[in-house]
Amino acid sequence: MSEAVIQAAGLVKNFPISSKKLGEKPKLLHAVGGVSLSVAKGEIFGVVGESGCGKSTLGRCLLRLETITEGSVSFQGQDITHLSGRDLKPLRRNMQMIFQNPYASFNPKQKIGAALREVAKVHRLPAQQAEEKIATLLREVNLSQDTLNRIPSEMSGGQLQRLAIARALLLDPAFIVADEPVSALDVSVQAQILNLLMDLREKFSLTMLFISHEMAVVRHLCDRIAVMYLGTVVEQAETEELFGHLLHPYTQALMSAIPTLDPDHKKNRIVLQGDIPSAIDLPSGCPFADRCARCSEECRASRPALRDVGRGHLVACHKV
Repeated sequence: MSEAVIQAAGLVKNFPISSKKLGEKPKLLHAVGGVSLSVAKGEIFGVVGESGCGKSTLGRCLLRLETITEGSVSFQGQDITHLSGRDLKPLRRNMQMIFQNPYASFNPKQKIGAALREVAKVHRLPAQQAEEKIATLLREVNLSQDTLNRIPSEMSGGQLQRLAIARALLLDPAFIVADEPVSALDVSVQAQILNLLMDLREKFSLTMLFISHEMAVVRHLCDRIAVMYLGTVVEQAETEELFGHLLHPYTQALMSAIPTLDPDHKKNRIVLQGDIPSAIDLPSGCPFADRCARCSEECRASRPALRDVGRGHLVACHKV
């Protein structure tokens, strides 16, 4: 594997929650709990899981859009865990993000051209070079040049997400976090955006953390995948290895939810019982214990470590 562009070691992010009772200590919401991963140059690393599992918070911590409670993040070999906003600014052009909601990621009163030029201006990209790059990127994302004179309300969701991708690529970043970039779009448009990302990956050698809650999407796009549950990684492997050997019961349940187009093929749907534990009062044992059909006393007593069971396949389960 090539060199790592970004690495996280024991990454923890907690959010304090103020108490409504006088004198009571504030509680902590444990959004990310001890995640370690690395994304190699030219790799698309997928993070998948249910809503609220900490995927987006993980991505924001890697870009230092959130402060980090514990652990460390290194970008291109430099520790950025505790860098100030001023020290981070020179690195920002190499770390970009594509947000989930394209309508919320653009100023509704600002023309598209002004929004793209603003990025270039903030990072001191020469005006002529910026204009040439904007024109090239519009062609790459299949949008006309007159798009620059429009405002976001005149564009569709798919068009705005294409523009968000173009904006992220404007500064030739070394690393991009794509936070569920297709979940707010129609299914037909989702396929277009995914195919566009794959084409751009080949042209620009993109390195990306791709966040999604759909197993089929990450299988189509990603080289490696980490499955998150309640702020922790419960399974991680290369894509073909993961889908060829689904080891964690949570991953198996996610996979069983993918619909099949073959009427003669019946899938054994795994319906999870119970509720997701509170991220404020975490269980002492396995976080998936209350929803797992194979749960034992050992699962409730101790939390399983994420361990390699062969072929680089990591899993956190006492029963594997």
